[in-house]
Amino acid sequence: MQFQPFHLYHIYNQGNNRQRIFHNEDDYQTFLNLYLRLFPSRCSTISWCLMPNHFHFMIHTDEKCLVLEKQGGNMLNPISNAVRILLSGYARIYNSRYSRSGSIFRQKTKAKCLTEISLDKSGAKENLVYATTCFHYIHQNPLVAGLCKSMEDWPYSSFKDYFSLNQASLCNMDLAVKYCGFHPSSFVETSLKRYNLKMERGSE
Repeated sequence: MQFQPFHLYHIYNQGNNRQRIFHNEDDYQTFLNLYLRLFPSRCSTISWCLMPNHFHFMIHTDEKCLVLEKQGGNMLNPISNAVRILLSGYARIYNSRYSRSGSIFRQKTKAKCLTEISLDKSGAKENLVYATTCFHYIHQNPLVAGLCKSMEDWPYSSFKDYFSLNQASLCNMDLAVKYCGFHPSSFVETSLKRYNLKMERGSE
């Protein structure tokens, strides 16, 4: 995974053979606690969602992603290194907790750049539409999967923080305003509108 400063990235992975990677609240919280230890010092988080067999994070990078970290005899990008530690660390805890061995995630974690050009330069409007769509898509996952009746009921995503304007949120809401069109007065309506559009297209 390659990361450049002043870009948005959608990071995601799932369990091997789509197997469950989170079985209960302890599992979800363990993974999120590891994320909290690793990522805030390396990048900003805009949105996230943990699902029973996969996860999503949208992050924003800055110049810190250029400061390589030493890992053994290699120098690694700090965010790539954080992803590596997150997945391997959670796998060790998961395997111990459930008396198993081996990997639990797919081999390659995806990190899709949502901004092909720098967000700090002009001409990025089309990319921001893409980022806004991904922002809502991440929050819609539990609803589309039938895990909840409303997005604010799913406890393992950032939707509830945006819904309640939680100032202690992991997410940088200022960046969500700047790059994803977040506005408190229209957030729920916009999220539901995008969800309904997805359903209509799926029924064609």
